[in-house]
Amino acid sequence: MSPDRPTIALVTSRPQLETGLDRDLPELARSLGAAGADVATVSWDDPDLDWERFDLVVIRSAWDYSERVAEFVAWAGRVARLTVLANPASVVRWNTDKRYLAELAAAGVPVVPTRYVAPGDVPEIPDDGTFVVKPTSGAGARLAARYEKGEYEAAVRHIERMHGQGLTAMVQPYMPRIDETGERALVFVGGRFLHAVQKGAVLAPGTAYDDEKMPHPDLREWQPAAAELALAERALAAVPGSPELLYARVDLVDDADSGEPCVMEVELVEPNLFLFLHADSLPAVTEEILTAAG
Repeated sequence: MSPDRPTIALVTSRPQLETGLDRDLPELARSLGAAGADVATVSWDDPDLDWERFDLVVIRSAWDYSERVAEFVAWAGRVARLTVLANPASVVRWNTDKRYLAELAAAGVPVVPTRYVAPGDVPEIPDDGTFVVKPTSGAGARLAARYEKGEYEAAVRHIERMHGQGLTAMVQPYMPRIDETGERALVFVGGRFLHAVQKGAVLAPGTAYDDEKMPHPDLREWQPAAAELALAERALAAVPGSPELLYARVDLVDDADSGEPCVMEVELVEPNLFLFLHADSLPAVTEEILTAAG
């Protein structure tokens, strides 16, 4: 490790290295290099990599982790023992299981109402209204689907499929206001709000749970209201242990009855930061990463 030129690993996955789907990654690497860092873009599961040679390892687009959660969490723990990992391994472990929503709710944070169906549990499916079924460990709407009233049997088969893979299912009411006001993603870097985006609904009616889905449709810049910003900050303050977070994204939707925002997800492992839409945020992200690298 050089005291003059920090060495930084930007962590992605093999599919991202091959396809280049992470649009932020090349620009972030170039920006860090221009600012004086030695930067390597690497796959998290590279067996030959010496993680100890980096001053900082930043998880960016390890978007296949949800298919190998236990392996990924173990990897994060190993790397954190060798160098500085962002975000910390304790955060990775907590945030890879969306049962964290129950903890946020217990802390008084408004979240999308959620019930969990672990393997061996009898599914409890809503008998009225539209609802969503998805796994507690997932990314990019993988294995998620929307069901209408009367589609009980299809939803049960979906849950049984997840149980067969050892996955715990989540059952949530579909938040209908998302069709009008979208989902808002508020991005934080170094503990400070950076920018926000708005995106459309991902789960169209009739889309099967095993279909490929566009994770960020109808993406556009967004200026959050004071209530949205305050809620996002409350959610981050409720993360156990009050860890230092290099980056965070809080995804919000509007409550069906009150219209007030509530938390859909808190993304602390590998959130898309949408720098390609907010290029003016790149210098701030670069500076925070360099600071974290010491």
